[in-house]
Amino acid sequence: MDAALCMNEITKTFPGVRALDNVSLRVRPGSVHALMGENGAGKSTLMKCAYGLYEPDSGEILINGRQARLSCAKDAIGQGISMIHQEMHPVRTRNVMENLWMGNLPCKTIAGLRIVDSKKRYEQTVKLLAELEINLDPAEMAGNLSVAYIQLLEIARAVSLNSKIIIMDEPTSSLTESETVLLFKIIRKLTAQGAAIIYISHKIDEILEIADEVSIMRDGTLVGCWPAEELTADLIIKRMVGREMTNRFPERKRAPTDVYLEVRHLTSVAEQSFKDVSFTLRRGEILGVGGLVGAQRTELMESIFGLRSLASGEIILNGRPIRNTTPIAAIRNGFALLTEDRRATGIIAMLSIIENMLAANGTAHPRQYMKNVIFLDKMKRRADTEKYVSALSIKTPSIKQQIQFLSGGNQQKVLLGRWLLTVPDILILDEPTRGIDVGAKYEIYTFMESIAAEGKCVIMISSEMPELLGMSDRIMVMCEGRMSGILDRTEATEEKIMYYASSYQGERL
Repeated sequence: MDAALCMNEITKTFPGVRALDNVSLRVRPGSVHALMGENGAGKSTLMKCAYGLYEPDSGEILINGRQARLSCAKDAIGQGISMIHQEMHPVRTRNVMENLWMGNLPCKTIAGLRIVDSKKRYEQTVKLLAELEINLDPAEMAGNLSVAYIQLLEIARAVSLNSKIIIMDEPTSSLTESETVLLFKIIRKLTAQGAAIIYISHKIDEILEIADEVSIMRDGTLVGCWPAEELTADLIIKRMVGREMTNRFPERKRAPTDVYLEVRHLTSVAEQSFKDVSFTLRRGEILGVGGLVGAQRTELMESIFGLRSLASGEIILNGRPIRNTTPIAAIRNGFALLTEDRRATGIIAMLSIIENMLAANGTAHPRQYMKNVIFLDKMKRRADTEKYVSALSIKTPSIKQQIQFLSGGNQQKVLLGRWLLTVPDILILDEPTRGIDVGAKYEIYTFMESIAAEGKCVIMISSEMPELLGMSDRIMVMCEGRMSGILDRTEATEEKIMYYASSYQGERL
């Protein structure tokens, strides 16, 4: 049987970077083919070639045995390929239904005129969402959706195209365990119908559960392809990074001390958001924040950082009340916030690494990078940027490179460097390792540990259970806008976290 997709000796270069070097990939119909590798390995670039977003410098692409020329995404869609991107970009000013059928509108002809069949579009939307068991209101504006629901919307859109080859780039990066179970159910239904799924992920346990075959890339080349049943987590990691990794989390060499931050009875002005949330944060502590989609974890932290308004409650910092009425006020009070969605609220795509890295520090402290009232201190700007490009091992040919041309993981590192430059006392990280490979995760975990070891505070929102359990001193669990429980690391288990995440009830386990 011909492969659904065959990519032969694909090469692609960008200024200063050879992103792909004679990479070949063969994907069978009715199978899940996982594509793995560290950030910058070339996975997303290879798939963008398959989807027509990039034109390879050399090589060929065959679809069902026939040579294909894909000069744009429309060409790929026309030949049965769809793609769920790692960086999600819905039209936020349009509703779920409009986003779902954009570019693929059901139409009818009246008096010789071809117009949108609004009734059919609505009926198909309701039917598709019901079949996929995705609980979304067709009339809800995309801009009001959480990152997780935007991800589910993107998945539904790909399915709506009836594609026979579906590329999924980090599809579970914002999904909880229950939503991941739902996605796997959708994938199995699609492969049973003969679809080929190309599944890019850094989550090894997921790969071993869902994949039939696994291709591993490193530094723009293909390391090899193996049946998933022949692989283990340790073997995948070794082949990805080219070395053994004995520990997933760095050694803890610190102990939290006295309380530095108190949050008392915070309630949002938004009626359906968080209510009466209280917690403390100690010097040298990493406080994990768990919960399911809709728990209002992000909304709570954005309010503490001054991005959202509070109806009531107070924030006590080192014994004194403060008001973070704006993000700049929060930064000057020693807070930093790495946001969940790096594309929508993180990177400034058209600007360079240096401009992105210095954005927060330069805005909050404008004189920081000025020689005088007229001239910038270019040497300090360069030195500060290069400090964290080196410390975070950011792969780039130059700090003048536009950030949009970096891999997702390297973009995340730039944003982390942005906040570390502000020298925060409280670093809030919202899904800090979303879309990050195991090697880069370890580097970020190490930075978190080093920050906490200096006596500073870290708050980490995460939907990954191993991350919460492996990095947190305590775990605060939220459910439907309430703080439903706090677990010490010595007592925390996945079962206890899920108990609190799914039910706001009184007593501790």
